[in-house]
Amino acid sequence: MTQAESRIAYISFDTVPAPKGAATHIEAFARLLGAAFGGLDLVTVAPGPDAIPPVERWPGVIHTALPATGPSLIDRVLCFRRGLASWLGSRRFQAIQFRSIFEGLPLVRLEPAPRLVFEVNGLPSIELKYHYPGAADDRELNRKLLSQERACLNAASLVATPSGVTANYLASARAVAPEKIVVIPNGVDLRVFRFQPPARSNDCFRLLYFGTLAPWQGVDLTIRALAQIFRQEPAFLTVIGAGSGRRVGALRDLAAKLGVGNRVRILAPMGQPELLEQLHHSAATLAPLGLNDRNVVQGCCPLKILESMAAGIPVIASDLPVVRELGRDGEHFLLVKPGSVDQLAEAALRLRSDAQLSSRLALQARSQIEAAYTWERAGAALSAAYDQLGISRSSRD
Repeated sequence: MTQAESRIAYISFDTVPAPKGAATHIEAFARLLGAAFGGLDLVTVAPGPDAIPPVERWPGVIHTALPATGPSLIDRVLCFRRGLASWLGSRRFQAIQFRSIFEGLPLVRLEPAPRLVFEVNGLPSIELKYHYPGAADDRELNRKLLSQERACLNAASLVATPSGVTANYLASARAVAPEKIVVIPNGVDLRVFRFQPPARSNDCFRLLYFGTLAPWQGVDLTIRALAQIFRQEPAFLTVIGAGSGRRVGALRDLAAKLGVGNRVRILAPMGQPELLEQLHHSAATLAPLGLNDRNVVQGCCPLKILESMAAGIPVIASDLPVVRELGRDGEHFLLVKPGSVDQLAEAALRLRSDAQLSSRLALQARSQIEAAYTWERAGAALSAAYDQLGISRSSRD
């Protein structure tokens, strides 16, 4: 199949491949759409200052990476948009899927207009202040973000989101017609995340946190909980995630202040096989999502929870609607009051003392993933949504 034969494009202001949840999501959807519709053009951000020419990244998926360089986010967005305009040129697609206003805004102005699929995992009007705190009080910036989000939502023929919470927010607060919203939860590659019973050791109780080190994820709480657990049990915490040098330093300082500096290890993001190894050396994953608008109002579908459940590692998470969408407390994971270090530590100690509970949660969680949260299932739902748009399947599908 040649590049000119693709009828669908998937464009994202993200770097792929990369050891991030967004990259995992994009790869899974790209592979599945390429297979279902006879090919796909994938356009993402290059890891360096130079564009990467088209290459068949996966079967049927032609991947082009465009530079997004500059000293600020705005500079990087504008750089990417210039490259995108050049890449689009005279190309025509039946449908284009995109993930944010950063790459989406130029697409709504295309003539003739393709069917647009806006994949809403997060919205800058809500999320930007967590990455750039100074943006929170900039009313003009927030007005522009809301306006650009509205333009993308209005132009989209289909709005796909991984969470029912997000779908409700888009319908109620953003006036998106419910009939054009489809909820497609994240998934797990069960070939990678193989099941193994949770690790148990008499010498040390090993806990794991992985994901972004941003404050809204509650990583600070995992360190505070470790300090409480360590008063009763020899415990160790591994933290895996991306964060600035300042952020990593602040976490190390917190651990030292609480007397557990030598019991916290902070590692850079890693690939899925390496992450699986860390999971299988752990007794539990901690996911204390914060009580904030990013998690409660906008919504999310935490891959860290799904991947841990698939691997057979008990999860302790915040009791939030976005988590309850994924399973039941006491059956698939343990839920605790958001922001409560005491409850987080108590739940961990409960797992430490009750091997049967750990095993039962692990088995039931794996079954839940197999039944409802695989990428194959997500791809089938997305392909069915494309069918409703009138995009014909590949004759090989």
